Amino acid sequence: AGMKVVLDTNALVSGLLSPFGTCGEIVRLLVAGGITLCVDARILLEYEEVLRRPKFKLSARRREQVLDYIRGASEVHAALPLRHALPDPDDAPFLEVALAAGAAGVITGNLKHYPARCREGLRVFSPAEFVEYFRRNR
Repeated sequence: AGMKVVLDTNALVSGLLSPFGTCGEIVRLLVAGGITLCVDARILLEYEEVLRRPKFKLSARRREQVLDYIRGASEVHAALPLRHALPDPDDAPFLEVALAAGAAGVITGNLKHYPARCREGLRVFSPAEFVEYFRRNR
């Protein structure tokens, strides 16, 4: 099994839309088994909801392929509420699942959504920071 991580929705979508960018590299690590996504029902619902947005122009077939793959390849974890609320409560599931899973961290394109005081000791990576971390620690 690969290194356990939680992938924020923005990083997942970016990886699907820009396969040659840094987030695309993270999606390739996922497919190659280098990383294992950790999710819960809330995260899967958010992935689905965001991938449905017309602006991303994903065909229904492609969207379902992606979601089916993620459902089949991810670890589902039951998470506990955070001790310190995040600025946006919608971001909480990502940290909560990472804590429950003992994940290496959360990968996000929006580091400011996860202030240090709310992280409960968990690492929060930008996509580039994670790729570097993965290379050094695999």
